[in-house]
Amino acid sequence: MNDKTEKMLEPDLLYFISKKDHDETSLKSLLLSHPEIQFVSLVGVDLGGNDTDEKIPISVFLDSINEFIENGIQTDGSSVVLPGIATLNNGKVDLIPDTEAKWFIDYNYENIDCVTEKPIGTLRIPCFLKHNNSYIDSRSILKQVSKHFQAEIIKLFDSKELCQQMGFTKEDIASVDLTAATELEFWVRSPENNSVKASELSASEVMREQYWKRTKHSVRTALERSLTLLENYGLKPEMGHKEVGGVKAKLTSDGTTTDILEQLEIDWLYSEALQAADNELLARTFVKEIFQGHGLDVSFKAKPIDGVAGSGEHTHVGVSILLKDGQRKNLFNPQNKYENFLSVPGWGALMGILKNYEVLNPFISATNDSLERLKPGFEAPICIVASIGTDVKTPSRNRTVLMGLIRDLDSPLATRFEVRSPNPHSNTYLVIATIYQTMLDGIYYTVNSGKTMAELEAEFKKGYGEPADYLENDRVYHSELDVFEAYSEEEREKFFGQHPATVWKNLEGLSQYPEKLNTLLSSGIFTELIIYSYCIGVQKRWLTEITNRIIPQTAKRFSSIVPLHYDLESTNSLDEKRWEEIKILKMSLLKDSEDNLSLFTQIRIAIEDEAYSEVSRLQLAIQDTIREVQDKYIVYKRNIVEF
Repeated sequence: MNDKTEKMLEPDLLYFISKKDHDETSLKSLLLSHPEIQFVSLVGVDLGGNDTDEKIPISVFLDSINEFIENGIQTDGSSVVLPGIATLNNGKVDLIPDTEAKWFIDYNYENIDCVTEKPIGTLRIPCFLKHNNSYIDSRSILKQVSKHFQAEIIKLFDSKELCQQMGFTKEDIASVDLTAATELEFWVRSPENNSVKASELSASEVMREQYWKRTKHSVRTALERSLTLLENYGLKPEMGHKEVGGVKAKLTSDGTTTDILEQLEIDWLYSEALQAADNELLARTFVKEIFQGHGLDVSFKAKPIDGVAGSGEHTHVGVSILLKDGQRKNLFNPQNKYENFLSVPGWGALMGILKNYEVLNPFISATNDSLERLKPGFEAPICIVASIGTDVKTPSRNRTVLMGLIRDLDSPLATRFEVRSPNPHSNTYLVIATIYQTMLDGIYYTVNSGKTMAELEAEFKKGYGEPADYLENDRVYHSELDVFEAYSEEEREKFFGQHPATVWKNLEGLSQYPEKLNTLLSSGIFTELIIYSYCIGVQKRWLTEITNRIIPQTAKRFSSIVPLHYDLESTNSLDEKRWEEIKILKMSLLKDSEDNLSLFTQIRIAIEDEAYSEVSRLQLAIQDTIREVQDKYIVYKRNIVEF
């Protein structure tokens, strides 16, 4: 039994403070009645998705609550990822509290208050980052996009035709609400020497030996406690289960388990868009702490283990409209759910994401790791194509596409889109913001086009080369088939576009598609400066990871690729030939000669010269060489047999 994680579930702790209690009187009452809460931290999220944390004594907050909330605190811009904005000569950034968000209390279960015998708590207040009187952080971008989307949807109801299609008028609308949710996948493992081989993981995945199976021992306890803790924080978890990856743990003589390596998923209820992103940030933090409290490492990497399933963070987005009479309508639902898949705005939202995905993708897949996950196989959503279901009564179940339409005829408010490409390290704030911004572009088109739902469905289902008013002629956007089985690689690239293989190629989408970039810039929320700053941050991380992680880690790993056939009686000429091929490839990667520079040296030079297209090309060459060496070494080792 783990005392630390047991304390995480104490029922009399204060886990969050709702918006209704953000006034001075309520806050003082709550905080004074919980003396274990001894610090305050303002949580801003920069363009890199990093959240700030600092320890301010609660007394400072209690002495001047209103002033603190109104003015926040200041920080040095060098401590956040805002390149080109918070510069060395103009680095002051204000952290301004968000009074409309839920505030969470973060407890330190290793620091117990001697008076209350409860863990010391820090009140984490979500905030916005302000620089030169402008808000320039991820949270503020999502908040502004949400407000803009809501206002524009209401304006569109000036159209009598739209009012007739939806069954209500502009005057009937009380509010437009953006809803979102994420599904968090992650790997857990025991930190001791782990002898699990990639071949074992691959075999287990193919045979579905772990998918939705029973969790056991410390993994089960940590998963259950994670769900309970998220319930305490008001996230309303819906499910926790095993995912496809992993192998069976080993039982030791003392009854404990070792060599734990499993992939899990936790889902929780949808929320308003900004709150959903805040919830996901909190969930990642506390899930990791719970599992670590049980001696288990947690990885939120998109592709932590080469050759087996990566981890996604499928993002669900929807729009509901509250009418003044108390009814709630789903903007994406047609009036007759048995005749049409989607309403006119619903078709627009779907087509807007698909058409503009090249400028949305840089905000979804911003790391080397994320693009390692998005490759053919492993159910990876690499094709810009969507599934809506084979007919209006049959919901979409296609896991090979980028997007799916989620419908439940018995639950109209459940209609939404699932975007399957994000991963646990995607900046959820910017992902959701860009999704809604591209949705709006499509909605403008469908509402103003005067087309019927049937005509819009026909445009969405157009064939390759067929002309369209909004979607591109030389693209296909709809498939109910397994895109990896039904189409060759050449056909996928022809119909759905070529998925970028490197971070640089992905960022190039923002310059190669100026009309689509204008979709993001049109509202004035995503400014050229913010996009420039975001790209500089992503680019710096890409290059730093290549230089300081990928190269040295690969060199260390390849040091174990050594000849095994020398001095064995069973050695033959084939062993020698195979080893020589491996040696040549290994040297081409690692070692310079008088005639040739190694790939590692070439990419270092390209980085120094800021020749980023060349860096991208060399990165792919390095990846190909690494895989070829690994594959050849496996074949070589199989033949090393001593009689």
